Amino acid sequence: MTDAPARVLVVEDDRTVAEVVTRYLEHEGFVVESVGDGQDAVASADAHLPDLVVLDIMLPGLDGLEVCRRLRSRAPIPVVMLTARGSEEDRVLGLELGADDYVSKPFSPRELTARVKAVLRRAKAPLDLERAETIEYNGLQLDLGAREARVHGELATLTAREFELLTFLARRPRQVFRRDELLEQVWGYTYGDTSTVTVHIRRLREKIEDDPSAPRRITTVWGIGYRFDP
Repeated sequence: MTDAPARVLVVEDDRTVAEVVTRYLEHEGFVVESVGDGQDAVASADAHLPDLVVLDIMLPGLDGLEVCRRLRSRAPIPVVMLTARGSEEDRVLGLELGADDYVSKPFSPRELTARVKAVLRRAKAPLDLERAETIEYNGLQLDLGAREARVHGELATLTAREFELLTFLARRPRQVFRRDELLEQVWGYTYGDTSTVTVHIRRLREKIEDDPSAPRRITTVWGIGYRFDP
């Protein structure tokens, strides 16, 4: 007995973009519903919860960030955001609201499709965090069972992806990883825009470092990538 195809809700007000994305996703076997504004997106999700949402930030009426906030308050629906904005602030806010990833316009439909597959894969089979394991390094404590991070005893509010990235690095102290390696190991992408790794690293430093401008836990190895220094 085969699994039912995943349902993807595409929220995009540009009809041409929506049609192209829908066509590519349907070609890969997904069941796709497309809506053109935020209110319809929330109503559609309320009527029939999708397995994943491809969500444009710039929407008429209810914008994508508010849609993401409302959807994630209902259920942990995986979200891939589309943005035409150059501002990193919008990307960071989307990730903070719980979006799993973002793709900047103009984008390759093939890359978007690959990211949708990877996010769904991760949602169904996340990193091995199920063991009741605790990792402690110099004031940083990770409780994998509870999926909690504490810095000097204070709870750090991490998104799911930030926690997975931090756990991946902390389990491999002093091992250097390139951004593309982290993209593959933590996000499940074999290619794509590595700037999402940079954004997550910066946000993690703001949350777990005593001085984010001079990080001592997640350090940069110039010309190579990042490592966790216990």
